[in-house]
Amino acid sequence: MNRSQSNYELYSEEGPLKHYNIECKRVYRNAPTAFLYEQALKYEKGTAIMANGAIQTRSGKHTGRSPKDKRIVATEETKDIWWGDVNIALNEEGFKINKERAVDYLNTRERLYITDCYAGHDPENRIKIRLVTARAYHALFLTNMLIKPTEEELKEDFEDSIDFIIYNAGEFPANRFTTGMTSKASVALNFKTREMIILGTQYAGEMKKGVFTVMHYLMPLKNNLSLHSSCNQSMKDKEDVALFFGLSGTGKTTLSTDQHRYLIGDDEHVWTDKGVFNIEGGCYAKCDGLKEENEPDIYRAIRYGAVVENVVYDESTRQIDFNDLSITQNTRCAYPLNYIANAKIPAVTKYHPKNIILLTCDAFGVLPPVTKLTSAQAMYHFISGYTAKVAGTEVGITKPTATFSACFGSPFLIFHPQRYANLLAEKMEKFNCHAYLVNTGWIEGSAESGVKRCPLKYTRMIIDAIHGGKIREESTEFEKLDHFGLAIPKTVEGVPDSLLNPRNLWEDKEAYGKQLKHLAGLFKKNFAQFADGASKETLAAGPQ
Repeated sequence: MNRSQSNYELYSEEGPLKHYNIECKRVYRNAPTAFLYEQALKYEKGTAIMANGAIQTRSGKHTGRSPKDKRIVATEETKDIWWGDVNIALNEEGFKINKERAVDYLNTRERLYITDCYAGHDPENRIKIRLVTARAYHALFLTNMLIKPTEEELKEDFEDSIDFIIYNAGEFPANRFTTGMTSKASVALNFKTREMIILGTQYAGEMKKGVFTVMHYLMPLKNNLSLHSSCNQSMKDKEDVALFFGLSGTGKTTLSTDQHRYLIGDDEHVWTDKGVFNIEGGCYAKCDGLKEENEPDIYRAIRYGAVVENVVYDESTRQIDFNDLSITQNTRCAYPLNYIANAKIPAVTKYHPKNIILLTCDAFGVLPPVTKLTSAQAMYHFISGYTAKVAGTEVGITKPTATFSACFGSPFLIFHPQRYANLLAEKMEKFNCHAYLVNTGWIEGSAESGVKRCPLKYTRMIIDAIHGGKIREESTEFEKLDHFGLAIPKTVEGVPDSLLNPRNLWEDKEAYGKQLKHLAGLFKKNFAQFADGASKETLAAGPQ
């Protein structure tokens, strides 16, 4: 690649990306933040600098992922894929057509951007990612979200070969008449050619989760467990590492952010036989209703270099109104991990998790604030990935509604959930790890009864007790939760004993019993889809 004017501007008459069949003459490779700011402001409509220094962008029609438009190319490499609603097959011919459309579109642009990054902080397991895109917004986003190589690493690792390339032509639509296409949006992954093609959606989160999907494919092949979780580590005891799993609204970000613990990462990790590492080099935080007093780390991270998507702001002051969701409820900000004060950089630890915390927000009000899980129960509830939505959170939701997402990240799984659950159980046993189900939702009655959620101060005390190993002490007494068979501790330091079993809090004990049985039935109904690939041990650990 020939360089001119700067060490990141590539120019040649034949095109510096000719080996990709891209003839654009001007390409900017790994350009600095300030330059990408300038490019986005100059060429991308709707871009502006906010009062806090962050750059605000627009992602067009799509302000969230399009999971129904994700495709996996069916090849010899994908014979063990868990095909179905999550992984929809695309033939190689359809992929070639999509790639041709993407390359053709990129060839019409006057300027392109390349971003070279690592996915994974562990040198033994990281992969080299290259993005080719027409938007400076996308280049800056991926620079923030993945791990920036040093100049030496760029020369040694990225000049001759890469592991996966992303062609982001999101401004150009897919052809709906192409076999396998159902809309103008398409995110297609080809594990044979190690390529990702994005058409018809400019939402940057597709790249983030596309890379995560790639890691969900590659890591289990090496007997490593890829996880949709947050991870932190005690500042005093480096061997005290914890993993947090939880769907939206369960408190995963809040509870894993702790002034006494290092943050290894907030969303995507891999557990190997040598420890845990963060896949990403940044955070992609929700901005809905963001306040400094509630989420100080996230609020303060929104500054120069951060990318804010689809927010509403005052045209005069450039102050963001985080409560205005008129563009989308999915307002987001992407910022580097080192913008968090207690982040651990590099985001990797040689120690193994002592505790796994599965978070749920039970709107039915019947699950205890904390239960201790056996290895088999951990597999069952890991595969189930349960939480509940409450009235008003989404259009059409008028009462508590159970939500399940396999392994707490169903849209990104490649193999059957049991494969990831088996790896989880193996590592739990090998490294003497304990698992807990923590309910951050309702315990005195259902959400529709008008009672409040379990107080956050008590949930934090429960988490502290888990970190401190107090719940697993031999002196701890337990009682069984009906139908589920989960172990409820009778005492947790700092938490009133009466709060530990919801049955004690419900005035109508019969209504509680019916609600608990109803929820157990929902678990069994959901798990039926996994029964063919689940182990007998896992099946037996579910509600009876």
